[in-house]
Amino acid sequence: MSKLYEYLGISVFFYSNEHDTLHVHGRYQGRESKFEILIQNREIKGIRSKTVRGRKTLDRVQQQLLQEFVEAYPDQIVQSWIDYFVYNREIATEIINQRIK
Repeated sequence: MSKLYEYLGISVFFYSNEHDTLHVHGRYQGRESKFEILIQNREIKGIRSKTVRGRKTLDRVQQQLLQEFVEAYPDQIVQSWIDYFVYNREIATEIINQRIK
């Protein structure tokens, strides 16, 4: 697992063994959700919320915070995905304690 961010207590990360659709996970107090970043022709076309099998979904407040975060940082998340999965680079965790909106 590579933790990219901690946003208002939500851990935002990649699992090291997942290489399917580009996505990022968010975990808070044992609950977890993920957001896929949809790319077409090298452009971000959308962001889609997904459940994580075997995990309770983030509650409404944390789900909304994570969605806001992913919508504000998609380019950085994509670059981190490339760095981590393509170039095998370690990712430093950034802690963000203020709401982005």
